[in-house]
Amino acid sequence: MCSVCGCGPGEVKILDGVSEPHDHSHDHGGHHHAHGPDQARLIELEQDILAKNNAYADKNRAYLAARGVLALNLVSSPGSGKTTLLARSIEMLRDRRDVYVIEGDQQTENDAERIRAAGAPAIQINTGKGCHLDGHMVGHALEKLAPADGAVLFIENVGNLVCPAGFDLGEAHKVVILSVTEGEDKPLKYPDMFAAADLMLLNKIDLSPHLDFDDDAAIANARKVNPSIKAIKVSARSGEGMDIWLQWIEAARAMAQVGRPQAAE
Repeated sequence: MCSVCGCGPGEVKILDGVSEPHDHSHDHGGHHHAHGPDQARLIELEQDILAKNNAYADKNRAYLAARGVLALNLVSSPGSGKTTLLARSIEMLRDRRDVYVIEGDQQTENDAERIRAAGAPAIQINTGKGCHLDGHMVGHALEKLAPADGAVLFIENVGNLVCPAGFDLGEAHKVVILSVTEGEDKPLKYPDMFAAADLMLLNKIDLSPHLDFDDDAAIANARKVNPSIKAIKVSARSGEGMDIWLQWIEAARAMAQVGRPQAAE
C-alpha cells in the first residue's frame, strides 16, 4: 500500500525490450494492502513502507556513487511533455555522454521505445496499479541496465505529482516538470513535490504566446513552497532553454564525480 494514496503495485513488470516480460514476486518496499486498519496501525505501516524503501534507495545511491553515475528523477503530471523533453535531451547529450533511462508507467512499453529510438538504452517498469516507482523496482532495473561509469541516468517516474514525492529512488536530484498548459498554482496545490525537487523545468514555453499562463507567477509559487528551487524555461520543440538545461546536467554530473578515484571524463 502506498503511504500517501493506498495504491498497490499490482503486477510489476520490468521490460528491457529484449527479454520476455516477467513478473517480480518480491516484496516491493513492503507494499501490503490492509483492510480497515486503525490509525496507529496505519501510521506503523506507512513508516515500515518508507523505511524499507529508503533502505533500497540507499543501496541504489551507493551503487550509483561508486560508479560516478548522475541519476535524475523526472517527475510531473501526465501530459507535461516529460518524455518528449527527455528524448530531445538524449539527442543532445548522446554524442558526449553515456545516457541510460529507466521508464515508469502503469502499462505499455511505448515510452521506452521512444527513448531507445532517441539513442539511449532503456528499461521499462510497468507498475500495474501502482502510481509511482520505488527503490526496489529501480534497483532491479539498475541490475539489468548496468550503466557505464560516469554516465547520466534519467528515471522517468509515473505521471503523478503526489506519491513520487515521498519515495526516494537513490537519485541525486528530483527534477519536476511543469508545462505552461497547466495552472500557475500547481506548486501550491501539490507542495510536497515542488518542495522535494531541486529544479523545476517550465516546459512547452513555445506555446506561451497562445496562452494566458503567467511564467513569473508559476516560478514565484514554486519558490513559496521551496525558496531554493531553481527554474529553467524550456521547449523541446523549439529548443529554447535546452542548452541551459544541459549545462545544469553537466554541473550536476561534475558533482557526482567529486571524490571518485579515476573519475570518468
